[in-house]
Amino acid sequence: MNRSLALLPFAALWTLIAAPAAAQQVDPAGSELVFVTTQMGVPVEGRFQRWAAQLAFDPRTPAGGQLGLRIETGSVAFDAPEVTTEAQRPLWLDTARFPQAVFESTGIRAAAGGQYEMNGRLTLKGQTHDVTVPMSLTQSGANGTAVGAFTLQRADFRIGDGEGTDASLVAPEVQVRFRLALSGLPTP
Repeated sequence: MNRSLALLPFAALWTLIAAPAAAQQVDPAGSELVFVTTQMGVPVEGRFQRWAAQLAFDPRTPAGGQLGLRIETGSVAFDAPEVTTEAQRPLWLDTARFPQAVFESTGIRAAAGGQYEMNGRLTLKGQTHDVTVPMSLTQSGANGTAVGAFTLQRADFRIGDGEGTDASLVAPEVQVRFRLALSGLPTP
């Protein structure tokens, strides 16, 4: 018997085991990607208006899950138009040179009570760093909502280089929050 033919059933089984979970749909209307920075002691909320997420996740086997997020940095928006314009400048997000930010998960693990911990790599303004994102999932049938938040250090991503490093004007930390409205989740 041909040895390679004998290995075919094992190769097929490995492909099934190694295959990522089925992909879910993310509803942009019920989802958001926001961040909060503190300017002179006052929290200021901004958001990205254009982004896309690809998620393949089965809550029963989270280790096989994957999340990819692509953000158009030029879609940054604050309530005040002048703050939006300032955020796009080279000092802050430099949206002309770095039109996209990317998050790619490297691992997801389950914690208690619908909680998960997602590790990944965030690339923003040409800098890439590992981040850990606590996330919760509430599910009703095949629909659900994933909610998470993490804090990043502006200096790690060169946001506010030079004159923007004065922590009395803009805090060094930025809280990032997301809510993803999902459909197509495997039912428990």
